[in-house]
Amino acid sequence: MSRWKEFMRGTAAVLAAVVLAGTGIGMPVKATEVTSDIEWKIVDNEVPEFTYQKSQDIKMFIKNNGDEISNVKIEPEIDDENISKWPFKKDNQDDVYEIERIAKNDKNESIKFSFTERDNIGTDNQKIYFKCSYTINGAKESIVKGFWVKTTAKPDEKKEDKPLEVHITDKTPKDKDDANKEDDKKEEEKKEDEEIPTDDGGGIDNGDASYSGGGGGGDDGGGDGSVPRVIVTGFDTKPKEVKAGTDFSLTVHLKNTSKKTKVKNMLFDLNAPEEGSDEQTTAPAFLPSSGSSTVYLDGISANGTADITMKLNAKSDLLQKPYSVELSMKYEDSSGSAVEAASSLSVPVKQDARFEFSDFEINPESVAVGDEANVMCSLYNLGRTKLYNVKAIFEGNSIEREEIFVGNVESGATASIDAMLKGAQATAGPEPITMTMSYEDEEGEETSEKKELMLEVAESVDEGMETESPMEEESSGGFPIIPVVIVIGVIGMASAAIILIKERKKRMRKSEEEDFLYELDGSSEDEQ
Repeated sequence: MSRWKEFMRGTAAVLAAVVLAGTGIGMPVKATEVTSDIEWKIVDNEVPEFTYQKSQDIKMFIKNNGDEISNVKIEPEIDDENISKWPFKKDNQDDVYEIERIAKNDKNESIKFSFTERDNIGTDNQKIYFKCSYTINGAKESIVKGFWVKTTAKPDEKKEDKPLEVHITDKTPKDKDDANKEDDKKEEEKKEDEEIPTDDGGGIDNGDASYSGGGGGGDDGGGDGSVPRVIVTGFDTKPKEVKAGTDFSLTVHLKNTSKKTKVKNMLFDLNAPEEGSDEQTTAPAFLPSSGSSTVYLDGISANGTADITMKLNAKSDLLQKPYSVELSMKYEDSSGSAVEAASSLSVPVKQDARFEFSDFEINPESVAVGDEANVMCSLYNLGRTKLYNVKAIFEGNSIEREEIFVGNVESGATASIDAMLKGAQATAGPEPITMTMSYEDEEGEETSEKKELMLEVAESVDEGMETESPMEEESSGGFPIIPVVIVIGVIGMASAAIILIKERKKRMRKSEEEDFLYELDGSSEDEQ
């Protein structure tokens, strides 16, 4: 019986495989999709700054997040009809950077172009375009991307001081009078150049910078004061994003608002607020990384501009927020009078997000198609920044896509990621499932992190029952053979027992009869 059952089960399995092969159900499909994902950026996301008649490098990198690419060519994208929009000299427009191949998830950081701006270019932010062409799986593709650069106009030429020329000529009294009048006029104009109009005493609102102090108003006020005014028109940091615990350069842009008076002997001092939770950790938010926080400048010409640069270090335990620092200024006017002023700068500081995941808890570790497995892990926020709109997405070939919204996670807090994953396709064994955790910072910029887990999906119970042999179906749903066999066996055993008992009784009766006859025979002999 058991051999017949195994034979029928094997036959049913073969028939099921033939049917599935004919219909194509359950057969693996070979993926032919080609993915191309090029990440193309300027190194450190900095805007290259060009100065007049000086060659400047543009450094960029390409990261290939898709399939391998080859025959990579990067070159400036220049429209011949609008060549005037290209801000650099024409002899540089044919530069081409070539890369033999970039593998998947590989990064090339050696791309560099050197340009020199044209003579007639102005001070402005210019957008230039580059073209990247490449071959991927035999197909040629290309992308065009624009990058911002900053150009600087040709500086004003300074007039050279010429030596005094003396000409001895014979002049009439009338000529001498005319010459004396001309000299008096020049002397009067020179005195007017040294006069300084008054200031109205008001402050200057300049966005991230403000002005205070410095006595009377500037030249536009129309008064009779004598104090020139220096203001901060803005500032730049390099790198553009200041991160806690790193060094950066702070460049402050200055302007002398006086249109006639030069300021000189200038001394600047940067004072940052103190930050820290206790006396041992309290220190200024920004400290000089080299040198000191004091900068000296010879002077600024009338209506002129100048820049000062300080190399600073941001304290490692700073919170992610803007920090207001004060820039004090001391300088002298053309007559040597001392002037003091101050401006406020707001420097935003970023903190890198730091977090970890606990090990996954999977229950059960193997599920059938259509069933669910509970997957849990913990998210530990180890950084000093708050994680906003945290969510987790579970994806894999063997499960249905599942998205979980966690919410906001405070600094130093723990959040739980709890998902129910439903089996969608059977696997040959445990296969990887990818969890993508994403979050936003205070500015709404999204960042993601991936983590893998292993899960096995088996065939469903219903599908397993369909492969049972017809004999099993008949035996399970037809006449109960096994109980009947047991009953017959019991009846047979009972019958055999009865027969044995009857045979035994028969032999015992016969033995008794023989003994009785023997006794009768003995008594007869005695009588004779």
